Amino acid sequence: MATDSWALAVDEQEAAVKSMSNLQIKEEKVKPDTNGVIKTSATAEKAEEEEKEDRAAQSLLNKLIRSNLVDNTNQVEVLQRDPNSPLYSVKSFEELRLPQNLIAQSQSGTGKTAAFVLAMLSRVEPAERYPQCLCLSPTYELALQTGKVIEQMGKFHPELKLAYAVRGNKLERGQKISEHIVIGTPGTVLDWCSKLKFIDPKKIKVFVLDEADVMIATQGHQDQSIRIQRMLPKNCQMLLFSATFEDSVWKFAQKVVPDPNIIKLKREEETLDTIKQYYVLCNNRDEKFQALCNLYGAITIAQAMIFCHTRKTASWLAAELSKEGHQVALLSGEMMVEQRAAVIERFREGKEKVLVTTNVCARGIDVEQVSVVINFDLPVDKDGNPDNETYLHRIGRTGRFGKRGLAVNMVDSKHSMNILNRIQEHFNKKIERLDTDDLDEIEKIAN
Repeated sequence: MATDSWALAVDEQEAAVKSMSNLQIKEEKVKPDTNGVIKTSATAEKAEEEEKEDRAAQSLLNKLIRSNLVDNTNQVEVLQRDPNSPLYSVKSFEELRLPQNLIAQSQSGTGKTAAFVLAMLSRVEPAERYPQCLCLSPTYELALQTGKVIEQMGKFHPELKLAYAVRGNKLERGQKISEHIVIGTPGTVLDWCSKLKFIDPKKIKVFVLDEADVMIATQGHQDQSIRIQRMLPKNCQMLLFSATFEDSVWKFAQKVVPDPNIIKLKREEETLDTIKQYYVLCNNRDEKFQALCNLYGAITIAQAMIFCHTRKTASWLAAELSKEGHQVALLSGEMMVEQRAAVIERFREGKEKVLVTTNVCARGIDVEQVSVVINFDLPVDKDGNPDNETYLHRIGRTGRFGKRGLAVNMVDSKHSMNILNRIQEHFNKKIERLDTDDLDEIEKIAN
């Protein structure tokens, strides 16, 4: 499947990971195959299946690639039972009168971590040499990332000390820790509070549960978090943060945070007004590829993202585009998080002009230069029905920052035509047919 030139391209991508060594993230040592894909015995069996969304990895990836705050135009919605409370009319995190018990939801990159770090820093008494703030993260890697933020924001607080309650950080039994803030994963924190007695939970002033939507996706974390919360004093400030606010997150939040104030973003309206959508009729995979080449031959494309249904198709397409002389990056859920972050960073910097990916990259990645999104395969759910939400996230990679974008859908069967028609009906937006053999027609859509 892979050509020599493509193998070299993969080697370059993996070499780029070395520049990310300051992330200090530990991964299991597994060797890449000849395509640069990291396989384990479990994932190898599912190589032909659509990748499952790994919420923890996606959340970490968002933290790694977002160096600036997101400029968000969504309306803030506050749910406060008491209309006499000053929180009743609050419109931003800055207006919150902490300490208050809080459930907060907003997308990645809007400053949730900074909000709760400030809350913890404001409550710490440096002279008191015991844990006063406790922060739970769903994974080791996410705990390290949050710890970095605490260290950066607390650098002008030199007496402040931070401890990591994560796997591998072994302490002597019976020892009491003197650090002011403890950040860790639920299982280890629970051991430190109950079995090992490293932490006196009755002295905790602030309890933060970060990435709640990721937390509930991990078996056992919900129960462990609730058990930790029940050990804390009644006057402990409880803060829960989540990027999404699904029913399952809400039910979990209610168990962990009593009498909360709630601040969240109103659901973003599905808007495709700045994106021109087209479809191309093809008979097979090779005709899809030819249509893609015709597009590139007729219009100027700054950068493009191409979505495929399986890793096998994505790998084949990346190799074919590489043969045609395109600078191609391949993104797959089989790659380690650092590798994915390095690939995306290279794409953001323009070192590769085409990013071929599966759904792992459909959400949360804003690259300003992306002018064209191509659905090489239309997004469907596990039952073969249209996945409208994924479609919106995919083509939403273009038309960012108020610019006009272009989305092209490849249709190669009656079934996929039916999927496209149902997507049209859902969004009530006409998707025009495009003849990629007509160069004049292609040039018109670029204007």
